[in-house]
Amino acid sequence: MGNTTEIREKYENVLSHDIDLLENMSEEYPDRCCRNKRRENPSAFFCNDTQEIGSLQNMACDLLKFFYKQKINGDFRWQAALVSCMTLDILHCKCNRVGRIKKVCLEVTQKSKDTQGAQNHKNKCCQELCELKETISSLRSCWNKFEKDISR
Repeated sequence: MGNTTEIREKYENVLSHDIDLLENMSEEYPDRCCRNKRRENPSAFFCNDTQEIGSLQNMACDLLKFFYKQKINGDFRWQAALVSCMTLDILHCKCNRVGRIKKVCLEVTQKSKDTQGAQNHKNKCCQELCELKETISSLRSCWNKFEKDISR
């Protein structure tokens, strides 16, 4: 892991803007379909008070599992993968499933998202979308908590 000042600067100057974009994209999908579809394991999205880096790493790796989910809009999946890969890079962390994750991170960081072509925008409700939105929200909250803690 890099020093906390470097991590905070990268978060504030680069990653926070990409997370904002991702959150704005997630607002295009209605929450009404997710209200009754909470995951059975809410602790998966819990930002541990003493292990924020580990929590951020787990959430970033969890975001990557949505990259190949075809029921979710391609641009939305692409942005989620970009935020995930940037988080892992800033924290100098890796996921346990290294092979496939490396491939996704190489793809999203080396190619412009415009090269993937136009995607149909789907406002269709699905469990995967609800889980993705929860993970994004948790990732933002955990980054905010980490930033506040290292600013002290």
